[in-house]
Amino acid sequence: MKGSYDIPVSTNVQRRYNRWKFYVPVIYDWFINHNLSWPSLSCRWGPQFDETRDTKKQRLYLTEQTDGSYPNTLVIADCEIVKPKVASEDIRRFHEDARSPNIKKNKSIIHPGEVNRIREMPQNNNLLVVHTDKPELIIWDIDAQPARHAIPGAEYSIPDLILAGHDDIAQFALAVSASEPYVLSGGKDKNVVLWSVEDHMTSLAQAAYFRLGSIIGRNYNPVVNPRGIFRGHTDTVEDVQFCPTCPQEFCSVGDDSNFILWDARVGPDPVIQVQKAHLEDDIHCVEWNNFDVNYILTGSADRSVHMYDRRNLNNGRRGPNPVYKFQGHDASVLCVQWCPDKPSVFGTSGDDGIVNIWDYEKVERGSSCAGGVREERAPPGLFFRHVGHRHRAIEFQWNPSDPWTIVSLSNDCRGLGGGTLQMWRVMDVIYEENNENVERKMAELNRFRRCTAGRSLSSIKDLCFCF
Repeated sequence: MKGSYDIPVSTNVQRRYNRWKFYVPVIYDWFINHNLSWPSLSCRWGPQFDETRDTKKQRLYLTEQTDGSYPNTLVIADCEIVKPKVASEDIRRFHEDARSPNIKKNKSIIHPGEVNRIREMPQNNNLLVVHTDKPELIIWDIDAQPARHAIPGAEYSIPDLILAGHDDIAQFALAVSASEPYVLSGGKDKNVVLWSVEDHMTSLAQAAYFRLGSIIGRNYNPVVNPRGIFRGHTDTVEDVQFCPTCPQEFCSVGDDSNFILWDARVGPDPVIQVQKAHLEDDIHCVEWNNFDVNYILTGSADRSVHMYDRRNLNNGRRGPNPVYKFQGHDASVLCVQWCPDKPSVFGTSGDDGIVNIWDYEKVERGSSCAGGVREERAPPGLFFRHVGHRHRAIEFQWNPSDPWTIVSLSNDCRGLGGGTLQMWRVMDVIYEENNENVERKMAELNRFRRCTAGRSLSSIKDLCFCF
């Protein structure tokens, strides 16, 4: 990698990282580290396609942002996930400058321009929607696209579908509906744009057939115009999200610090607008709870995460009315996502390189650490910190097919790589609610204390905030 891609690491961050590395064998039941050839801005789980007694195989989608000497690419990889076991072989093989054998590149698509965000269409998991550094969005049929080699001067792959509607660059705000083939986007034009690609699903399948040998197929990349354009923000729209139960309802946040709810059935104007939801600071991310659609999270440059109840968003003249403000990052919050396995749990990542795991029920119970043990050093609700990255944690995602497993991404450029991708599964003793089971697991872990150079773990809080 060229020197311009190197990112310095502060002494405090390095010290924190070294201490975390010491505890890896006892705070995860599975962990791998994978150095990337180039920096990446987005990572997403794909479908599971095979399973054995000890492993699961699953698709993984990545981006590659090059320095211009090579083309940018969208990478489809196959990853092997090891099933739960204490101090697994993968943890013992952990080496920060290595590339993991658990991740193998399956296919590369030469991308026109940058690849900033990836989202999978739930109605057809062969279709990926991608944000570029242009106003247009691209949809790729990844199975039909031929594999390409990212060599200097290579022509880009031909998109299967182009979504037009933005007047300016749209880079990061991207969402797809779980129930309908709808795509939602936001950009620098301050607009939220909605598309329906239902009418194009069959056409894409037909185009894939022709692409096998036909010039007509290769040039098949129709443009889809928007179903609606929604105006209400006064600055760049940073993130958008569909309501899990109604694809006509969605929300957006932006650099104007506004949080807006929309309903396509009633028109292009905001239904509810929360102005200055994080005072004057940019809002980078928003996430709707899949279990209880009344709860929505927002993450901001003010280093906080706010939880809102959409039934009571504003408090009259006093302004925004968040249910709770979570404070646990030392820099801007970049990504927030609810856990698919427990309704009250969510994760956040930020510019400080940390992925935090929270449980808002622990705020209500007055406990901020797993197992009911009060930990004064931890902000309320925070019960685990992943500090394996030494620079900004750009994006992370809970695995929908493997409980409590997360993939996280950073551009911290270690060794010969351009960034770091990590897959990890939190040890169940950390979020276990049964106290008897916690005690049993603690005894079990202490039998593996050779992993911690002979140090015995006295309580569950040692696992939560020992670095």
